[in-house]
Amino acid sequence: QVQLVESGGGLVQSGGSLRLSCAASGTIFRLNAMGWYRQAPGNQRELVARITRNGITNYADSLRGRFTISRDNAKNTVDLQMNSLKPEDTAVYYCTANIILSTSDWNPYEYWGQGTQVTVSS
Repeated sequence: QVQLVESGGGLVQSGGSLRLSCAASGTIFRLNAMGWYRQAPGNQRELVARITRNGITNYADSLRGRFTISRDNAKNTVDLQMNSLKPEDTAVYYCTANIILSTSDWNPYEYWGQGTQVTVSS
């Protein structure tokens, strides 16, 4: 089984910073792209940022410049540095990972963490 465990969420004032971390563990042959999504109350889940195994990044246009995604392939972790936070960044943030479990099954599967709450006060 695969687990994605997020950490680093919390309450921060507008203009502040937070760093989210996500660690993948379990039966993992290959960890492909990893990323972060978020969902605010009443809204659909939306992409925040994704990063490939080779470090190619993709950001939501509205977040580029304030958020930075990074990963450590040796530790199977992905981080999200969030700066200049705004009240509209308040949401549950979810880690995701595209994983090949073993050489007996080359199909990649998308796994999700349970989410971590980020609240930005005005």
